[in-house]
Amino acid sequence: MSAAFSIYDLVVLGAYFGFMLLVGWVFRRAITNTSDYFRGGGSMLWWMAGSSAFMTQFSAWTFTGAAAKAYQDGGIILILYFANALGFLVSFLLTAAKFRQTRVITAVEAVRRRFGRANEQVITWLQIPMGIVYAGIWLNALGLFFAAVFGFEVNTTIIMTGVAVLFISLFGGAWAVSASDFIQVLVLMLITVVATIFTLIRLGGVGDLISGFPADSFLGNDFNYSGIIYLWMIAIIIKQVANTNNLLDSSRYLCARNTNEARKAALLATVLFFVGPVIWFIPPMAAAILIPDLAAMFPNLNKPNEVAYVAICLEVLPAGMMGMLASGMFAATMSSMDSGLNRNAGIFVRNFYFTVCRPEAKEKELMLAGKVVTIALGLMIILIAIGLNMLKGMSLFNIMLQFGTLVAMPLTIPLILAVFVRRSPDWAVWSSIIAGLLNSFLVKIFVVPENIESWFSLSESITNREGNDLVLIFGVFTNLIVCVGWFFIACRLSKHIPEKREEEIKAFFKDVDTPVGEDDSDVGKDDPKVQIRLISRVALGYGSFMLLMTLIPNPIGGRLAFAGCGIVLIIISELLKRSGKVKAEES
Repeated sequence: MSAAFSIYDLVVLGAYFGFMLLVGWVFRRAITNTSDYFRGGGSMLWWMAGSSAFMTQFSAWTFTGAAAKAYQDGGIILILYFANALGFLVSFLLTAAKFRQTRVITAVEAVRRRFGRANEQVITWLQIPMGIVYAGIWLNALGLFFAAVFGFEVNTTIIMTGVAVLFISLFGGAWAVSASDFIQVLVLMLITVVATIFTLIRLGGVGDLISGFPADSFLGNDFNYSGIIYLWMIAIIIKQVANTNNLLDSSRYLCARNTNEARKAALLATVLFFVGPVIWFIPPMAAAILIPDLAAMFPNLNKPNEVAYVAICLEVLPAGMMGMLASGMFAATMSSMDSGLNRNAGIFVRNFYFTVCRPEAKEKELMLAGKVVTIALGLMIILIAIGLNMLKGMSLFNIMLQFGTLVAMPLTIPLILAVFVRRSPDWAVWSSIIAGLLNSFLVKIFVVPENIESWFSLSESITNREGNDLVLIFGVFTNLIVCVGWFFIACRLSKHIPEKREEEIKAFFKDVDTPVGEDDSDVGKDDPKVQIRLISRVALGYGSFMLLMTLIPNPIGGRLAFAGCGIVLIIISELLKRSGKVKAEES
């Protein structure tokens, strides 16, 4: 175990797991069918749905792979997260309402309604392996984080944390994950604010960070052509907006109680993504100044830069606070991995097992099947995370971005068009995906530094950073052209859509155009006052626990940090309690 990770941190971490088990136990009563298990019954209020949407969009990868980018190249990493904020803003203005109004339990059911059963199966069998790989990347990042904290071997921590995530997701379903998300958003933001303040105090201030960061320019290091970096920024914005506004990722809004709650959830995620990254990436940038040799600090890690955030927090955080941060990393990764576990299990059960294998299955059988599939997916995710740990050549940062560009984008582009282009043949989707994947294969094969230097007659060589950036740039722009172009060519080539499908598509868009209100049949019957009361009590308990941690023998600054965090949580608990009373009076 790291010398800076104290017995108090272990107690905090143990208390967190107790808290998670309690949340799962409390919310198990909310699960009566597959709708409850896979999307919270379509009953969640905006602050719960929004915090869950926010948490599913990042993971421990933010504090490992992305933090390594901040450590190496500085503030340019903010572009990636501000692009997320822009994506959620587009959701608030345009797509969140449409997605909630699809009135389905899983996103792939919306694909079936819009593009037919063949595409339902195509998307099912593409999404499941894609979700497993994503979850493997996130679990690998979490294992790396805990390995740095405890000093254990990375594969050991991957197995331990993977089993813990699987256990909580298995027994709590979407309710437990989303309920804990709200509290963990609060805790994570508070702890990262504390980490940033303590880091700046140690460093001397923002001015010292800007003047002392070891970079050639604000674009970072290791580049010869600034134009490549600017194109990378544009490509990242396009990629992240697409990532947050396609039909497959509509699942983050299906849990919302109604249309207005879904839109407000997207707005909350927007605000959090504009604020959060500014706080998150100051510590790893400061680590580049204060701890320039991470390899000496973590000699057993293949890529020590990926634990820059851990390193600086071990240096500056008071005793007990590192345990809180580790809890937040676990929660963030659990929310992201839920897309590889709970959501994928829901897709398999609802869109393959139920529709193809056992259409006569009852809810009890589907629930059991969902849990069995969740276990199987969890084991596969653990194996993939271990496999990724054996890759020596690529960083977590580039693995994540290139997978999202070359594999996920061909899938997401036609599913963005799904809710805007109202007349298109079903085969436009699967054929666009095939065209995009073929294009991605060609990009990965041919977009290498030697070819780029030859094609454009470059005088200086392409650096390793620029080589990785060019794969993303070519992947985004060519997939956009190929997938969108082929989709509209398919629309032009198809003059006739079968009458039955015409009727199904009209019914789909009628729902998409009709707001979900409180009296809608798709709204869960759970009383929102119960949600508010339960979360209020959890916030009060967590806040009280943090106040208790002021008893840890820390310097006055550390005690004040715990007191401040605890008071904020207790105030939020009281605000929630009053909100519940207002709702009770309204009803």
